[in-house]
Amino acid sequence: MTFRPGLRESATFDRNVVHEIQRAADTGIYDIRGWGAKRKVPHFDDLLFLGSSMSRYPLEGYREKCETDVVLGDRHAKYPLHLDIPVTIAGMSFGALSGGAKDALGRGASEVGTSTTTGDGGMTPEERGQSKYLVYQYLPSRYGMNPDDLRKADAIEIVLGQGAKPGGGGMLLGQKITERVAGMRTLPVGIDQRSACRHPDWTGPDDLAIKIIELREITGWEKPIYVKVGATRTYYDVKLAVKAGADVIVVDGMQGGTAATQDVFIEHVGIPTLAAIPQAVQALQEMGMHRTSGGVQLIVSGGIRSGADVAKAMALGADAVAIGTAALIALGDNDPKYEAEYAKLGSAAGFYDDFQDGKDPAGITTQDPELQRNFDPIEGGRRLANYLRVLTMEAQTIARACGKSHLRNLEPQDLVALTIESAAMARVPLAGTEWIPGRAF
Repeated sequence: MTFRPGLRESATFDRNVVHEIQRAADTGIYDIRGWGAKRKVPHFDDLLFLGSSMSRYPLEGYREKCETDVVLGDRHAKYPLHLDIPVTIAGMSFGALSGGAKDALGRGASEVGTSTTTGDGGMTPEERGQSKYLVYQYLPSRYGMNPDDLRKADAIEIVLGQGAKPGGGGMLLGQKITERVAGMRTLPVGIDQRSACRHPDWTGPDDLAIKIIELREITGWEKPIYVKVGATRTYYDVKLAVKAGADVIVVDGMQGGTAATQDVFIEHVGIPTLAAIPQAVQALQEMGMHRTSGGVQLIVSGGIRSGADVAKAMALGADAVAIGTAALIALGDNDPKYEAEYAKLGSAAGFYDDFQDGKDPAGITTQDPELQRNFDPIEGGRRLANYLRVLTMEAQTIARACGKSHLRNLEPQDLVALTIESAAMARVPLAGTEWIPGRAF
């Protein structure tokens, strides 16, 4: 756009807002897209670590170990998960993703000793076959759910909400519902499907406690039971989930991605991941369940991109993190080599978020057989494993610099904040001060 002197763009009605008003007026429907929130909110970049110098003693990276393993689900489960690294793969469904993408996620996660998660739509042979540890999501839709697959899983995750759409359901448009997807979900081929926003057989935490017992009995009390919530009223949700009997709590912040839902949900519902973690930790601490023997582990997701993010989430109190969007990018999503194909779709590499259309040239978020040929699951798995290794090494590097011999030993006292907003949300001091906004000295 050519700059014209004297023109001033409105901060309230900028060109993106004007475009959205015009689009809504033209079509009469709300915008649907994938990915997560694009607005700028306080995030992990607003925190810094206090590395060791005189008052703290750093560890030598070439001679002193920094361990990374994590045990998930030892509160009630006979067989808790013992992962080599605290970075897991979040739930992403077959239907939203291609079979090859699910295959690759299993390969990459298994290579580094961590878990992947089924997502909505059921368990595929590709993902179960390639995943050393597979978490089975039990969603409101019940798509693809059957007791045999529950028993085949290594853990069960009851999904009450996602960070991108807490209180709302997702979309799977007809062009992605092939015969195989329809068969797994007991749906008609080619018809748009909307996932339910709440479970049909309970209305509150007391009913959830009954459901957890049912799932434990179906699986012989072997599997850890996770409960996943979208970050909103996190403090209360975590307390209720623990009371209902959860082994692991998953908290998904508003930067968490989705295959498809309303844009108005993605941008205007939920709270940032940075604000959710301290609330969850406070709830667990008050119940005597945070980082104690037989306690409840906390997994955090929503906008995790680097080893620094992993380390910061763990310093704030997470036991592990989950990645979704970053994992797809590692597989090859939004790859610049498909720039010409993205341009034909009216988008660009790094900006493509119309996953619901099923036209992804990378072959990852599509059910089109021709496009799926562009994706190599073996290569995708190798790339994901490389990325997970880098995340882990980066987090270890930071932990050693803080004098910690295990990632779980990172603590809020290792952090300061760059802005008043992030200091208040993360409950750590503003850099150069001892002030935590909202707390008296």
